Amino acid sequence: MAPPVDDEEKKTTEDVLREPEERRLELLGGVLQEKAAPDIPHSRAQTDLVTLVNAEYGMRRGGGSGGWRIFTELDISLGRHDWVRPDVCGYRKEKHPSPPSVRPVPIPPDWVCEVISPGHERRDTVQKLNLYHRCGVGHYWLVDPGAKTLTVLRHEPDGYKGALSAAAGESVRAEPF
Repeated sequence: MAPPVDDEEKKTTEDVLREPEERRLELLGGVLQEKAAPDIPHSRAQTDLVTLVNAEYGMRRGGGSGGWRIFTELDISLGRHDWVRPDVCGYRKEKHPSPPSVRPVPIPPDWVCEVISPGHERRDTVQKLNLYHRCGVGHYWLVDPGAKTLTVLRHEPDGYKGALSAAAGESVRAEPF
């Protein structure tokens, strides 16, 4: 576990904005971190998830709507010392009628899914979990390509609660969809 960072040493969203956009950066608690470049299993899981969720629940071409705006790798500011780039996230159209138009988006998503990368398990299962809960993200999914599992968590006042766990080959209907 990394030692706490003094307020004077904490990086800010302004520091991230000074970096080239092509850098895969996240800022958690004022600590600047490189986001892992996806390996093949990670990339495949992310692509498959976006394809499934967006096809059923995402905004439709031609004006119709599935009710959700689904994004990959969207830069989101969750405060002065927290900047994330979730693998996949979604905003309910009813709560957010217009799509985000600034970088970073200053509004927490309604749903986030992180695909767990080898060596970054703690970041997704502890650091981001706590941050997303604190910011009011309604549902947090964890996809583990190595274990071939999906964990669905629901926001409750005292922490995320398990709503569903599934393994490869299972057909499920996962909250919030």
